[in-house]
Amino acid sequence: MNRGQLRQLAEDRILDAERLLTGGRSSGAYYLAGYAVECGLKACILAHVEATGAIFQDKKYSERCWTHDLEELLRLANLKPTLDADAAGNSALSGNWAVAKDWRETSRYEQKTQPEAQAMYDAVAADPNGVLAWIRTRW
Repeated sequence: MNRGQLRQLAEDRILDAERLLTGGRSSGAYYLAGYAVECGLKACILAHVEATGAIFQDKKYSERCWTHDLEELLRLANLKPTLDADAAGNSALSGNWAVAKDWRETSRYEQKTQPEAQAMYDAVAADPNGVLAWIRTRW
């Protein structure tokens, strides 16, 4: 999968999450909003690899990219210091990341309430301080 495909998946999944949320399908909306972040961060990883050749600096790098952990993906994209700095000056972004970072791949097996799904969707989709908006400027 290439960067363009991952960017498109992120955009598609957040739209899917919105539709599910408005249709009362909270659990699916929660999962897909988080999955949009995962896809976006993986696009950022590919941008980082293209810019730095990171896979040639650490032979285990690409293997570590097979995770679904959003905080680890952020580190692999070399964006943690940037997010930390941006969030320090932007309480809305900080709060949105605090919600989004708790997403797990296993949430697809969990029942989520409408307020939980709404909070995740808002944290990811908010403009200009949502997590996906922040990712878009870096992918």
